[in-house]
Amino acid sequence: MNQNEVILTKEGLKKLEDELNHRKTKVRKEIAEKLKVARGFGDLSENAEYDEAKNEQAQNEDRILKIEDMLMKAETIDESNISKDEVGLGSKVKLYDYSFKEEVEYTIVGSAEADPINGKISNVSPVGNALLGCKKGEKIKVDTPGGLDEYEILDISK
Repeated sequence: MNQNEVILTKEGLKKLEDELNHRKTKVRKEIAEKLKVARGFGDLSENAEYDEAKNEQAQNEDRILKIEDMLMKAETIDESNISKDEVGLGSKVKLYDYSFKEEVEYTIVGSAEADPINGKISNVSPVGNALLGCKKGEKIKVDTPGGLDEYEILDISK
């Protein structure tokens, strides 16, 4: 795996493509309208609305460039290659978390798509990395920023 490569699920790829389209069409037009209105307020050197719209425009264009770069480097996870026997990229893993005494479920994704609140953890995160290559029934101990956590793999699916 190339370290410049951006690993995405098909869902993650679609989400980025949709965001790019939205930013290039809708957001650009909204900002252009804000700039037009702000210019109508007169002197641009002391025009807070104009400055704010220009900052928003710069942030939007920066995000567009980042998304385009990620899409150029994107490697999509082939869902047909996802194993149900061993944890890998794209796997959905049901775990028993001994620290919280509860079941949790994570999908292992590339770092560009990680969203822990929604159960998507990066393959390079402590837990995600520790799970790679493990099988159902295995117990793992993971050194995390919050301390040592222990998990048992209950199920692996696509």
